[in-house]
Amino acid sequence: MASNASMLAMIMACALLLTGSTCDAARNLADTTPAAAAPAASAVPGLPAMPTLPADTLTLMPPMPSVTLPTVPQVTLPPMPAIVVPKAVLPPMPKVTLPTVTMAPMPAIVVPKVTLPPLPFVPNVNVPMPFAAPPPSA
Repeated sequence: MASNASMLAMIMACALLLTGSTCDAARNLADTTPAAAAPAASAVPGLPAMPTLPADTLTLMPPMPSVTLPTVPQVTLPPMPAIVVPKAVLPPMPKVTLPTVTMAPMPAIVVPKVTLPPLPFVPNVNVPMPFAAPPPSA
């Protein structure tokens, strides 16, 4: 039962991850957080300094044009017709009589008393087992 519950929890977690989209959140986070400062050239010894790009090589996206949405006309719906439920008279329930049943008394169960013989004495002998032996030295 524990493995079924953990499997169900794993399936639900995977479904939650697949249905939830974090693309918008990642884009928003990338847009709103300031850029990190470039590390100093001496931060990683042995690597050359990162060249900087000139500002004129960066192409910016043109601004998005504003879109006007069409207006939706106001619609009036006709009134809902009244639903009349007819009164129905149900016949009375017939009386159900159950027969009385008497059960025979349970017989007494007698468990015989059993005495076991005493266990024989087992001496404590340290015999190494084959699977518990240390590995042979090479």
